[in-house]
Amino acid sequence: MTPPKFTTLGCRLNAYETEAMKDLAAQAGLENAVVVNTCAVTAEAVRKARQEIRKLRRDNPDAKLIVTGCAAQTEPETFAHMAEVDAVIGNTEKMTPDTWRGLSADFIGDTEAVQVNDIMSVTETAQHLIDGFGTRSRAYVQVQNGCDHRCTFCIIPYGRGNSRSVPAGVIVDQIKRLVDKGFNEVVLTGVDLTSWGADLPAQPKLGDLVMRILKLVPDLPRLRISSIDSIEVDENLMQAIATEPRLMPHLHLSLQHGDDLILKRMKRRHLREDAIRFAEEARSLRPDMTFGADIIAGFPTETEAHFENSLRLVEECDLTWLHVFPYSPREGTPAARMPQVDGRAIKVRAARLRDAGAQAVERHLLAQHGRSHRVLMEAPDMGRTEQFTEVSFATPQPVGEIVPAMITGHDGQRLVA
Repeated sequence: MTPPKFTTLGCRLNAYETEAMKDLAAQAGLENAVVVNTCAVTAEAVRKARQEIRKLRRDNPDAKLIVTGCAAQTEPETFAHMAEVDAVIGNTEKMTPDTWRGLSADFIGDTEAVQVNDIMSVTETAQHLIDGFGTRSRAYVQVQNGCDHRCTFCIIPYGRGNSRSVPAGVIVDQIKRLVDKGFNEVVLTGVDLTSWGADLPAQPKLGDLVMRILKLVPDLPRLRISSIDSIEVDENLMQAIATEPRLMPHLHLSLQHGDDLILKRMKRRHLREDAIRFAEEARSLRPDMTFGADIIAGFPTETEAHFENSLRLVEECDLTWLHVFPYSPREGTPAARMPQVDGRAIKVRAARLRDAGAQAVERHLLAQHGRSHRVLMEAPDMGRTEQFTEVSFATPQPVGEIVPAMITGHDGQRLVA
């Protein structure tokens, strides 16, 4: 038996779901197949998916080639028309055992080559309990899927559907199992994490979930939350930041821009002062807090003055880890119909933002010299601080353990202990 090969493109949630699909495919007995879990966040991501599919077909000429993920959901015809592709599976269908039982056949009879239904009609998120996805030290737990917001540049709601939450009890039980398996850090992940709970009875907030996890799983050393929308942060989450040392002092913020007019054209729900105020408040509650952020360069109608506001936001929010996205239009989104910025200007602005990000990282690394940190080891010679900063070790350390370290310098990318 030749087990299927999986290729994952895009976000951490996609990687999580790939692990679930591996289990489903194994249970169905699928063999001699290649599965591509695609991303649709930009037009470039779709282009790379097509490129990867062609390469995988060349490398695996006799295998069944199955395409799924967000790009398959948003534009199934693009992949159905590729000669290299045998089947296209939607984001809901890819999590269904019946789908994989059908795919384990020889695409004969009732198995449709394209199985992509209306994801907006989905009201629950499947609770795929992948106990241990991640490294041996850190596990990721999906608590939410989908998004109710309609930012003008974003295609993801059409790939993921509306927001759906995993109930708190299910999440707590999964984290207890992970701790019993020896994981020292759990990361909560989702598409729009701060919307967690809005579709559940009593409409709890993300802060309620965080406090519940920390209370009911007292043996969990570290809890980390991934990307959040700062305008949706609730009082309990702020309280957890202030009072719970097991909640890691690192937040990745979905900011996208630093100019109010562009933020309105993006249909974001915050203004630049909201972002600055949140960063100041969070850092006043937890002085060792570090921030990452997503920022788009060259959004339609962006002038040099608009862009300068984004550039200044790096210092005004004291951002450290930047994810810079050069804007590219996604067909079917309102922003694609707006006046576009010249591509050369977009590249220049993205490079300037990345330079600002590199300088921010260097400032952060320099500020750690002489400080002690508790480092979660991901490899014998590398681990991460509570702020998610990588640390290099000259002598091997036990993988998965949290070890004390004195920082003696840095190499430009990592701290040295």
